[in-house]
Amino acid sequence: MSATSSLDTPLNTQAKYYVAGHRGMVGSAIVRQLEAQGCRNIITRTHAELDLTSQQAVRDFMSAEKPDVVILAAAKVGGIHANNTYPAEFIYENLMMEANIIHQAHANGVQQLLFLGSSCIYPRLAPQPMPENCLLTGTLESTNEPYAIAKIAGIKLCESYNRQYGRDYRSVMPTNLYGTNDNFHPQNSHVLPAQMRRFHEAVESGSEVVTIWGTGTPMREFLHVDDMAAASLFVLGLDSATYAANTEPMLSHINVGTGSDVTIRELAEKIAAVTGFTGRIEFDTSKPDGTPRKLMDVSRLARMGWTASISLDEGLRSTYAWFLDHGKDLRQ
Repeated sequence: MSATSSLDTPLNTQAKYYVAGHRGMVGSAIVRQLEAQGCRNIITRTHAELDLTSQQAVRDFMSAEKPDVVILAAAKVGGIHANNTYPAEFIYENLMMEANIIHQAHANGVQQLLFLGSSCIYPRLAPQPMPENCLLTGTLESTNEPYAIAKIAGIKLCESYNRQYGRDYRSVMPTNLYGTNDNFHPQNSHVLPAQMRRFHEAVESGSEVVTIWGTGTPMREFLHVDDMAAASLFVLGLDSATYAANTEPMLSHINVGTGSDVTIRELAEKIAAVTGFTGRIEFDTSKPDGTPRKLMDVSRLARMGWTASISLDEGLRSTYAWFLDHGKDLRQ
């Protein structure tokens, strides 16, 4: 749990919460923490039960359920390979989910909504660390531009409903997340779980070499999903005056991260140590690196009173323990 946790801004435990994307890594962590804080009226739907890209389906759901608070953690996500392979799906599905949920929340009188975005909203060569005000100041990273455009649109949807209708729709932009319920798919996962699976399987098979995409020089920041859930509920629970005093109507999103980063090579070495891999690490420089560096400026959130508390080493150990417990299912 975070040193400065969401418990410092108590939520309305009697409210009816709809968590979109509750089966995902972030959504499931948010549900766990809502329950831990005593919230019992939590609505969820699986993709089979509710297609969030369907305008009619979302309209019918919101009209029937009438939630008090909406947390939008649903998204189509993936690493460089997935973003490069399915750009149309990444922009279309994310735009449709956001537009449907945010508009229908408004149409059904939902005053409070929290939208979860991504650090990829910022320009490829943004100043480091990346402050909130560098949004829309430069060219995006080409490998995930469709996803980034969709997430920027989500921020602007929230701001537009706030400006026109006086809603209280907030946005948080996490850095790279990992932890319980992460996606360990060999092709479509993000860098940290992809590496963890690769090193684990190398240990299992007795392989002496693990190959990592790219040069190993890009720097990345990693935030444990439990810290992200705590930060999300902290921001959701802030009183309106505090939130307004630390944001702007057309620059309202808040970065969430640790404020420190490591190279991909350093990450590989840490994961090798956690998994017990003692062989050689090689880098396939024919593969793309992605953005050179993506470190978040988290001073805005720190001023409000929240900082992350789970170290990368601690988080890697707990994530690997979870992977070992669920490894058989994950490798089906």
